[in-house]
Amino acid sequence: MEQIIAREKEDGHVPSLLLHSCCAPCSSAVLEKLTEDFKITLLYYNPNISPKEEYDKRVEEVKRLLCVLPQKHPVRFLEGPYHPEEFFAMAKGMEDVPEGGERCFACYRMRLREAAYCAKILGCDYFTTTLTISPLKSAQKLNEIGEEVSKEFGVPLLPSDFKKKDGYKRSIELSAEYGLYRQDFCGCVFSKKQSEERRAQKAQEHEEKRKEQELEVLEHETLGR
Repeated sequence: MEQIIAREKEDGHVPSLLLHSCCAPCSSAVLEKLTEDFKITLLYYNPNISPKEEYDKRVEEVKRLLCVLPQKHPVRFLEGPYHPEEFFAMAKGMEDVPEGGERCFACYRMRLREAAYCAKILGCDYFTTTLTISPLKSAQKLNEIGEEVSKEFGVPLLPSDFKKKDGYKRSIELSAEYGLYRQDFCGCVFSKKQSEERRAQKAQEHEEKRKEQELEVLEHETLGR
């Protein structure tokens, strides 16, 4: 990515970029970095998010971010279609696959294909996604899928790993600065279920540890009598 930016600067060209946005917190640091060098169309396309109330909350937060975040080149917002039934059809048979596995890869492809398609329709020079800023997502896999989609639609991928150089840390700082809503699950019902299971497991481990400590104190008091 840095090489592409340097080459475009050397040519005196400000390229257009279709940037797929997964959420406002992840978009914050990515936009801060890229608006210096690109004319951006921010695409919000995430049919994986459920329920509709959660989707609406996240999309409105992205719109709010664009109103408060400084931009060297103004960012255009584009909301993609919201058809969660397409996501569920894609995920059929993979409902119990752990987060970060094949179901997620298929979801990445679904969203990256829409990004590449929109980039082609709009005549953008490049496309990419904010997803690579997440420490829970493989930038290598996202770029791999992105390159395949790039060949399919004939639009160059801007390869990225936005979590590098404290990108994820910066997204947390900007989220605090602008009071952005930070969700605790990816967005789909499957990730939410797994997130709730992890929280329940941690709560159970905490309770078991508390009981062990109380028992140790009781045994110590008993021995001291």
